[in-house]
Amino acid sequence: MAISTKISKAMEASSWIRKMFEEGAMLKKQKGEENVYDFTLGNPITEPPESFKRRLKVLAADDTPGSHAYMPNSGIPWVREKIAAYLTRQTGIAYTANQIVMTVGAAGGLNVILKALMDTGDEILTFAPFFVEYRVYADNFGGTLKPVPTTDAFLPDLDMLKAAITEKTKAMIINSPNNPTGVIYSEETIKALAETLHQASEEIGHPIYLISDEPYRKIVFENTKVPYPSVYYEDTILITSHSKDLSIPGERIGYIAIHPESTDAQALSTAANFTNRILGYVNAPALMQRVVAELQDEPADVAGYHKKRDLFYPALVSFGYEIVKPMGAFYLFPKAPGGDDVAFVNHLKKFDILAVPGSGFGTPGYFRLAYCVKDSAIERSLDGFKRAIESFS
Repeated sequence: MAISTKISKAMEASSWIRKMFEEGAMLKKQKGEENVYDFTLGNPITEPPESFKRRLKVLAADDTPGSHAYMPNSGIPWVREKIAAYLTRQTGIAYTANQIVMTVGAAGGLNVILKALMDTGDEILTFAPFFVEYRVYADNFGGTLKPVPTTDAFLPDLDMLKAAITEKTKAMIINSPNNPTGVIYSEETIKALAETLHQASEEIGHPIYLISDEPYRKIVFENTKVPYPSVYYEDTILITSHSKDLSIPGERIGYIAIHPESTDAQALSTAANFTNRILGYVNAPALMQRVVAELQDEPADVAGYHKKRDLFYPALVSFGYEIVKPMGAFYLFPKAPGGDDVAFVNHLKKFDILAVPGSGFGTPGYFRLAYCVKDSAIERSLDGFKRAIESFS
C-alpha cells in the first residue's frame, strides 16, 4: 500500500461526513439537487456581512509596500493588539498581543497548540459527542484522545471526568456551543468544571490545560449566554475562527488566546509561535488578519439560524424524534430510532435525506443534522422525516 497504515486507519475512522457527502453528490446527480435534502456539512449558508465586504475592498486596494509580506510567526502585531483588547473588554482579563497567535482557522489553532503541549503518550480528554477530527489531531502528535461520557442532556459528567484523569492527562478540549449537539455550557457548569480541573491538577502534580474550542460562540439563541472559561480557570487556552460568525470558512482565519496568568504562559506563547511555523502554516493569511482585526465586535447573523432551528426542531419532536433542544450553533443531534445510528441514517436515504451517524462523533445511537441550509430544504424534507420514523423497524 502506498499510504501509511496509520493514515489509512485514520481515514477510515473519520470518514463518515465525507462518505455521506460523496453519497449525496451521487444522489443529487440521479434525482436533482433540489430533490435531495443534504444535512451533512456544517457549511454556513449566510453570506459575510457588508462590513466584511467593505473592509476587504479597502484593504485589497491598499498599495502600502509590504502589505503582503511575511510577518512575525504569531501574526501582524497591531492585529494581535486589537484582538487582545477585544478579549480584555469581554473577559476583564489583561490579554496582550504576546498571548495571541493568529492561525489558519480553529483547526490550525488546535494543531498548533497540541503540537506545543504534547509529548508521546499524553492524553487529551474531551466530552462526547465531540468534533470528529479531535481524535486525529491528538494522534498527530503522538497522543491519545480520551472521550468522557456526558449526561443525557449532553452536559459534562464531572464524576466521569474525575475517573478519566490520570498522570498522562495533558489537556481537555471543550466545545460550547457544541458541534454536534448545539448544547451550551452554563456559567454554573463551567465553574464546576474549573473546580474539578483545579483539584485534579493539584493531585497529579501538573496543570491540565483547558482548550476551549469556540467557533460558534456568537451563534446563540434566545439571549443565551456563553461564559468564557478563562474567567474561571487560568490554565485556559481559547481557540476560535471566523468561519461561522463571519461566514468565511474558506478564508481560514482564526486565533489562539493563551490566558496571561496560565502556567508557563510565556513559554507556551513562544512554543505556539514556533509550532505555527514548523507545522507549515508559517503565518495566517495576511489580508484576512487585517480584515478581521476590525470586525471583532461584528455580531453573527443569528436570526436566520434561529428561524431554521424553529422550523426543524419542533416538527421533528412532533413526529416522535427525541432531541435535546439546541441553544446555539446550527446542528440537531436526534436519538436514532431503534438505537442503531448507521441503520437509521441508511434508512433516511430512502427518503432522499442525508445525515451523519453519531458514531463519527463518538456517540453511537444518535445522528447529526446540520441545518445551515435553505429554509425550503428543511420544509420540504419534513414529510420524509415523518415517513422515515413511521416506517422504521
